[in-house]
Amino acid sequence: MKKRLDALKVALNNEKNEHEFYLKNAERTNNSVGKAMFKQIAGEELEHHERLKQLHENWEKEKKWPETVPLKVKETVVKNIFKEEAQKAPKTAKGDADDLKAVRVAIEFEGKGAEYYAHLRDQVSDPKEKAFFNLLANIEHEHYVSLKDTEEYMTDPVSWFRKKESGGLDGA
Repeated sequence: MKKRLDALKVALNNEKNEHEFYLKNAERTNNSVGKAMFKQIAGEELEHHERLKQLHENWEKEKKWPETVPLKVKETVVKNIFKEEAQKAPKTAKGDADDLKAVRVAIEFEGKGAEYYAHLRDQVSDPKEKAFFNLLANIEHEHYVSLKDTEEYMTDPVSWFRKKESGGLDGA
């Protein structure tokens, strides 16, 4: 049990740091797509932190996986936010060097987060515990995929739009 509580402490710290990172970059950037992405993910990371904090406190008290903590975590809507903002932005709105650096750091965070939660999921046998960590792993993976898309958009928005808007080689 101590090992899993320690793992939760690591996850708590990671979620807090990521939340602060995304907020800082949402305030810093002038790129509307980056701003929307960073704000959305910041909110989701804050929710993860709150759920993990409740879980950690109750688990420490009860010495077992708690029955009473609301362990549902909202599904991510980051993909939708990205699509909406990208459609509104000018087709030439590249990210600056700081934006790209922030997105690349975030990609690394999210990739490691997805792996970490998948590892926790694979270490447990309780179905509720497994489902909770699986959900977090999936959300972090969704963040990762959306951030990779953001990186591509910020690097070359014209090509990104061409690729997203094209129906295929057959003209469909």
